[in-house]
Amino acid sequence: MNNSTSHPCVITVFGAGGDLTHRKIVPAIYNLFLEGTLPESFALLGVDRLDMSDQQFRDHLRDGVDQFSRRGPTQSDQWSAFAARLGYLAADFHDAAAFQRLAALLATRDKAFAAPTEHVFYLATPPTMIEPIVRQLCGAKLLADAAQTRFVVEKPFGRDLASATELNGILTALVAERQIYRIDHYMGKETVQNILAFRFANSIFEPIWNRRYIDHVQITVAETVGVEHRGGYYDHSGAVRDMLQSHLLRVMTLVAMEPPVSFKADEVRNKTVDVLRAIRPIAREEIDRLAVRGQYGAGKLDTEDVVAYRSEPDVDRNSTTETYAAVKLLVDNWRWQDVPFYLRTGKRLKRRESEIVAQFRPVPHRSFPDSAVPWWQPNRLTIGIQPDESIELTFQAKKPGSVMELRPVDMRFSYREAFNVPVPEAYETLLLDVMRGDATLFMRADQVEIAWAVVQPILDQWAQQPPTEFPNYASGLWGPAAADKLLADDGRSWHEPVTAPAAALERPE
Repeated sequence: MNNSTSHPCVITVFGAGGDLTHRKIVPAIYNLFLEGTLPESFALLGVDRLDMSDQQFRDHLRDGVDQFSRRGPTQSDQWSAFAARLGYLAADFHDAAAFQRLAALLATRDKAFAAPTEHVFYLATPPTMIEPIVRQLCGAKLLADAAQTRFVVEKPFGRDLASATELNGILTALVAERQIYRIDHYMGKETVQNILAFRFANSIFEPIWNRRYIDHVQITVAETVGVEHRGGYYDHSGAVRDMLQSHLLRVMTLVAMEPPVSFKADEVRNKTVDVLRAIRPIAREEIDRLAVRGQYGAGKLDTEDVVAYRSEPDVDRNSTTETYAAVKLLVDNWRWQDVPFYLRTGKRLKRRESEIVAQFRPVPHRSFPDSAVPWWQPNRLTIGIQPDESIELTFQAKKPGSVMELRPVDMRFSYREAFNVPVPEAYETLLLDVMRGDATLFMRADQVEIAWAVVQPILDQWAQQPPTEFPNYASGLWGPAAADKLLADDGRSWHEPVTAPAAALERPE
C-alpha cells in the first residue's frame, strides 16, 4: 500500500454545510491533522448552496468537531492552526460559472503550494447530485488529471441493479475508474480490516477455514436506534438497501475470499468479486424460505418506551419498508460448498452489536458420558466489530474437580486491552486512504453491480408482495420470529451477542 502523505492535498467537500460533513468528515480530518498524518501542505474547501463567510463556515465546523470528535472539544491553538486551512465557496451545483470560480480558487491554492497537488472531491450530497457535480467538474477540467484527482461517492450507489449500472456507465464515460472512490464507512473499522490480518497473517486458522471444519457462518449488524432523523430517506430505502447490500455483503466477502497474492488494491478486490460471483442466485420461488423481513413496533429498550417505525417522523403511517432483513446465502466454490452464510441486520434490536460468528462442525465422535457434557457447545470463533472490538475462541475445557465435567470457555483478544490506544474512527482511515490513492477498501464498479445482483431478486419479490403482518417484532427484541425459523429449519440457532462489561469498552485516554 502507498503510505506517502507528503504530496500537497486539497479536499473539496460538496455539501459542506450538511450533517455528514459536520458529524463525520471534518472531525475525522481534524483528528488526522492532530496526529500529524496530513500533508504539510493541506487545505479543505467547502462548497454548498448556503450563504456563509469563511469564518461562519469555520465556526460551524468547530461546533461539529467539539460534539463529535473522539478527542473531545477542541483547544484554541490547535483549532486555529487547522482553521487557517479551511475556506468556503457558496455555489449552486448546477451553475457552470460557480465551478469556474472553484477552478480558479484551486489553481491559486496549487500555486501557493508550489508543488504537484493531489485533489480529492468529496460528494457529501444526495445521490441525485452525483452526476450533475461530476459533469460540472469535468466541464471545468477539474478531473482531467487521472493521476492526481479523484472523487468520493457516498452510499447508496444506486438503489437497485439497474440504477447502479446506469450510474457506473455515466461516471466511467466521464472519468477513469481509478478516480472513483465509492466509500462504505464500515470498511474503515479496525476489526473489519483485521479480518484480513487474522486470516492471512496466521498459519493456524487458514487450514481449517473451509467446508470440512466450518458448519456455518453468521454475520450480524444489530442497532438499537430507530431511524432517528433519517425517516424520509430510510422509508424509501429499507434494511436491504441500507445495510445488507453494502455492509454485510462486503464483510462476507472478506470472510470468504481466497488468499490474495498481494495486498494491492485490485488483487484484494478481485478476490472479493470472486466470492460475490460464487454466491448462489436465489430463485424467486425460494425467497420466502431464504429471506426474512421485519418492521419494528413499539416496545422497550432498557427502561425507555420507544415508538413503532410507522410513528417515526417523516415515515408513511402505512409504510411497508423493512427495518429488519435476514438472508441465507450459499457460496458455490470448493472452499464453501454447502456452508450456509446467515446475514441479519435490523433496527431497534435488543443490543447494539456487530459480529461475525464462525461455528465449527461438532467432533465426529463424542466419547465423554452424557453426565460430563451438560453444557456442550461446538467450537466457535467470534469476531466482534462494534462496540466490543475483539476476537474470541470458544472451546471445551474440564471444570476443576474430582469428576469429568466439560464446560465451554473463551480465549479472548480485545483491541483496547492489547494495544491500549484509541481506535481510529472509520472515516479517518478511509479519508487517509483516499489522500494516499489507496483504493483497497473502496468499491469497484463490478463489485457494486454484482452485490446489487445478489439482492435484486429479494427486492423485486418484496416489492410485488407487500407484507401484511407489519410491524412483526417489538422494539427491544432480536427481530421477527420468522428469522429464528430461518435457522431452526436447518437445525441451527442465532448466536445471541453478549457485550463485554462496560469497563472493558471504555476507550483509553
